[in-house]
Amino acid sequence: MRKFIINSNDCGQRADKFIMKVSDIPKSLMYKFIRTKKIKLKRKKFEISYKLQEGDIMEFYVDDSFFHDNDKSISFSKATTDINIIYEDSNIMIISKPAGVIVHSDKNNTGNTLADSVKNYLYKKGEYDPFAEASFAPAVCNRLDRNTCGIVIAAKNAAALREVNEIIRLGKIHKKYLCIAVNCPEKPSGTIKAYHFKDDKLNKVFISDTQKTGYKQIITKYRVIENKNNLCLIEAELITGRSHQIRASLAHIGCPLLGDTKYGIKSANDRFKTYYQALCAYSLKFDCDSNSELGYLNNREFKIDMQDIWFSKIFYGKS
Repeated sequence: MRKFIINSNDCGQRADKFIMKVSDIPKSLMYKFIRTKKIKLKRKKFEISYKLQEGDIMEFYVDDSFFHDNDKSISFSKATTDINIIYEDSNIMIISKPAGVIVHSDKNNTGNTLADSVKNYLYKKGEYDPFAEASFAPAVCNRLDRNTCGIVIAAKNAAALREVNEIIRLGKIHKKYLCIAVNCPEKPSGTIKAYHFKDDKLNKVFISDTQKTGYKQIITKYRVIENKNNLCLIEAELITGRSHQIRASLAHIGCPLLGDTKYGIKSANDRFKTYYQALCAYSLKFDCDSNSELGYLNNREFKIDMQDIWFSKIFYGKS
């Protein structure tokens, strides 16, 4: 028999979601176990839609093979804790991610990730105990491509994670990007409207000026800040948020990013010996309900200074 006492990080989620997080019980079998009272909540049968409350007790009268018995700390214990933290409080961390660092592991990218580094950092600070948590782990809330640098948000507790995810879903977090393009747009500022298709097998995006089957609309705003030596420093803002959008949109109008090995110009990349796209999510502003859990962050803006972005040395010629 396994017993879980619901804590503050577990409460608020549906009972079935919790079961799937803490066990390997297949969904079809889970329903049967609930129906036959092999899984009980507060010693009773329950509805899968029930929202867990702090102090609830869930009991599993099933085989131990359905549970994760590995040491939770091993998966992140080797990750570096050398994180560039812009801001931190009891709920969130605002982090500057370097180019080349993976945010989350996936089938193409495994090994140490920024998400693992956050867990290890908080574990060593005593703010995260994987053995005391049934279903929650600190998490990075927004993604950046491996070779894109910039600001990401990490949530330290479940309530903060839910709220950050919700304000991201509602488009209430506003991000701006700095990039270096090879060539300058014809207009000093403008909006690129086009249609976007991603080939998952190639991990590459294709852009069309007209609607085609499978293509989705993208809208990207840009503003030229400065140009010199056929390089253009541009601020970009996503109105829609799709994979590789800034990189592919600027390449589509003849201004590919320096260092971009997928959409860029090889001769320019070779000239500057740059093979990471010169793209940084440099500004992030919260637009959230001032009465919410994270209301104290409403209208707060966090930035990375241009001088701290790796490609500033290329553009301004500083060593």
